[in-house]
Amino acid sequence: MFDLTGKTALVVGIANQQSIAYGCAKALKVQGARLAVTYLNEKAEPHVRPLAEELEAEIIAPFDVRSPGQEEALFDQIASRFGRLDTLLHSIAFAPRDDLHGRVVDCSAEGFAQAMDISVHSFLRLIRRSEPLMRDGGSCMTVSFQGAARVELGYNMMGPVKAALEAAVRYTAAELGPKGIRVNALSPGPLRTRAASGLAAFDELLDAAAARAPTHHLATIEDCGAYAVFLASPEAANITGGVHMIDGGYGIVA
Repeated sequence: MFDLTGKTALVVGIANQQSIAYGCAKALKVQGARLAVTYLNEKAEPHVRPLAEELEAEIIAPFDVRSPGQEEALFDQIASRFGRLDTLLHSIAFAPRDDLHGRVVDCSAEGFAQAMDISVHSFLRLIRRSEPLMRDGGSCMTVSFQGAARVELGYNMMGPVKAALEAAVRYTAAELGPKGIRVNALSPGPLRTRAASGLAAFDELLDAAAARAPTHHLATIEDCGAYAVFLASPEAANITGGVHMIDGGYGIVA
């Protein structure tokens, strides 16, 4: 089951070995998927390229979602090399530090717009680019967090942003379902990733999650990868529009 031999996958969002996107890319590769992996910029490349080479990624390309030219070049490479795309994994989010660390009510219009563009609209743009290459259907995934549905200590403005991302998952799933393209979100509990470390009171959030989760274990990038493989597989052909909790039950505890 969950064999992805011959399938192709684009993974966006690897920053280092602790990245959720890296855990997903590893799992996709183990199950036979051919990979395209991106890195943000020249500063990030030395951290990402060795990981992509270890995964035998056939495409390793720069990609900043704020650069339309890079988006077009990336998908030109995918079309030329693979001729198709079966899986899209989007794992990027950003908010300006001052806005992220302040009250939601005080966040700037510019900061909120930037967070929405990078964290949410970029997923829509990638789906739109992927759609013509998913001629036989496909799986589009993004990464959310339970702060989208309830208040989490220090999550602040990313809560409304992730709520918008989850709504985007539902609406695009409805629109693309007739084409056999599924859209889902992975929602792991708190993870010690580079992006998450920018949150205020992050250590307290980790401790609280581990203490309250029924399993008393934090999620891992390997947990995320295992779920991503399932959602990418033919066995998940009828699963779409969901926000899938990967958190040891943390999300069910009042």
